[in-house]
Amino acid sequence: MILWLHALAALLFGALAFSQLRYAKTALPRRSFTLALAATALWALAVAGIGAGDATAHVAEAMRNLAWLGFLFALERRHWQRAEGRAIYVIYALVGALTVAGGAIGIVEAGLPQTEGAMVQQAAVVPRLMGVIGALVLAHHVYLAVAPRARGGIRLVLAAVGALWLGDLMLVAGTYLGAQGATELLAARGGAVALLAPTFAVAVHRNGDWTLKLSRTLAYQSLILAGAGIYVLAMALAINALETIGGHYVRPLQTALVFGSTTAIATILSSPWLRAWAKVKLAKHLFSHRYDYRAEWIAFTDTLGTPGTGAAPLVTRIVKAVADLTDSPAGLLLVPEGADMGQGAVWNWADVVMPPGESAAALAQVLEGSGRIIELDAVRDGAADAAEQAAMPRWMLDTADAWVLVPLLHFGKLVGAILLARPPVDRRPDWEDFDMLRIAGRQVASYLAELRAQEALSEAARFDEFNRRFAFILHDIKNLVSQISLVARNAQRHADNPAFRADMIATLQDSAARMNDLLARLSQRPPARADAIGPVALMPLVERIAASRASQHRVVVLGDATLVARAAAAGLEQLLGHLVQNAIDASGAVDPVTIALAKVRRSDGDVAAIEVIDSGVGMSPAFVRDQLFKAFVSSKPGGFGLGAFEARQLAEAMGGSVEVASREGQGTRFRVTLPLAAATATSLEQAA
Repeated sequence: MILWLHALAALLFGALAFSQLRYAKTALPRRSFTLALAATALWALAVAGIGAGDATAHVAEAMRNLAWLGFLFALERRHWQRAEGRAIYVIYALVGALTVAGGAIGIVEAGLPQTEGAMVQQAAVVPRLMGVIGALVLAHHVYLAVAPRARGGIRLVLAAVGALWLGDLMLVAGTYLGAQGATELLAARGGAVALLAPTFAVAVHRNGDWTLKLSRTLAYQSLILAGAGIYVLAMALAINALETIGGHYVRPLQTALVFGSTTAIATILSSPWLRAWAKVKLAKHLFSHRYDYRAEWIAFTDTLGTPGTGAAPLVTRIVKAVADLTDSPAGLLLVPEGADMGQGAVWNWADVVMPPGESAAALAQVLEGSGRIIELDAVRDGAADAAEQAAMPRWMLDTADAWVLVPLLHFGKLVGAILLARPPVDRRPDWEDFDMLRIAGRQVASYLAELRAQEALSEAARFDEFNRRFAFILHDIKNLVSQISLVARNAQRHADNPAFRADMIATLQDSAARMNDLLARLSQRPPARADAIGPVALMPLVERIAASRASQHRVVVLGDATLVARAAAAGLEQLLGHLVQNAIDASGAVDPVTIALAKVRRSDGDVAAIEVIDSGVGMSPAFVRDQLFKAFVSSKPGGFGLGAFEARQLAEAMGGSVEVASREGQGTRFRVTLPLAAATATSLEQAA
């Protein structure tokens, strides 16, 4: 026990002294404090490794006491008045002399036989006792001598020094009185000294003049180290107790105890909840702020700026970086869609999905107007602002893990909002959480705004490249038109000449081949003609599209055969052709594509709905919102990314719209809505 407890004390005081080395040159009290910590560590190490009765241990104890006296002297010297300076010198010199005398007698005692050593030990008690009592008196005097406003900063450290000497006093007094159990007293002193190490650490940390520059990481690791030491000590005591009991099953019981307890501790420590709880308690009771802002900001910028190979997109990394600040295990990005908000990137939160058609326009208005971070528990409890209470979507409140909503404002304009999941250790966010999230929100808002500006510039550059390519193709088409025009003029004069007819056929075949090459270079179908909008029977049109794809894939047509919509027939056929072809490309060989017709009732009037449904690979919500309807963005290898873009343009030109619902791995449903025509399919057939 003496060995274990004094070794633990040596380890703790050594670590504390090491943490103060970089500040030892700043001032005399700091320097003497570091020296006293190191001397205490050496003394505890000497007692653990050699023994309390050895000469080295006596020398180490004297050096330890002198070091702590030097620390008290340095503290008190800053508050001396000239008149009392000499008297204090005398008192410190006298206590120091008694300490040296006690150590010298201990050295003599260690070198004598046991009988004579016992007599010297009794003689050494007097100077040791007087020295310890004098040191305690000096510690009390330092507290009184310091100015009242500074006493709060040194109260704990002086109490720890006094407790150190009080343990010596009890041991010396017990020896002087001839008390039994000297070994137990010595072991108890070792345990008490080990417990004083954290007290010194807290005392130094709480005083502004003694701030222990201890990072949160080091404090957390030190807590783990101390826990490991306590665990090892408890295991040693339990093993010794089993050894004392004896029996045939002692060894298996000891093995089972060590293995079982180690497995249990490892399982408990692997829990994210326990780690989060320990960090919260550590920050709450040992630090004036919960966050180590330097470390948090380094981790934040690393997540955003160093993606690495195969990393997630920037929008996903933005969500993760903000969530990591509060130990939130998941997050969801909401982005503006006109006056509304839609679901964006998701990080580690597969269960949360914004319901289709759910409006968040009021929430977007509140977030942009106030800029406040919304605590969802306060909204659930009815304690939030009335505007926030009314604007919060029901699906967000029904998500039990939803914790806070962080608005992302860039120059006063809302560029998004991040919904964070509840941390492993549930707690109410406080002012420090709000400040950290507010600053981080402004930072990532600038990232999002810059990303969208870059996307706009990139899209403009792609259009410019497309225009340049189209200009070159127009030049080639002009040459082909000239060539064909020349053939047409000559045909009037040489149509009866067989040789001319053969050359004309060859020229036309060459021109057709060159035109096909030009179309391939454009990588898109030619634009729709500006047909007049009128009644269009939908069933014959979709059946014609299905028949044209029959050789490629099975296309099923079903629904209301009487539907008639107001549309441009050629444009609608081109629009549906894009969507059906995309569905075929996304589907498996045996999975049919369905075209369904139906009348849909809406508050602003009934509309005709044409749905193109597949059960293929599907798309993520982020891709649907950010990329699906953008030009030059395609999920297919070699695709030019104009099909969905052109489909939406065609639908809007006819007064309709294109909506999409998709889930990865489950398929996609495109819905084209068009105004209903007054005529019916039957009347159209009769008119025809």
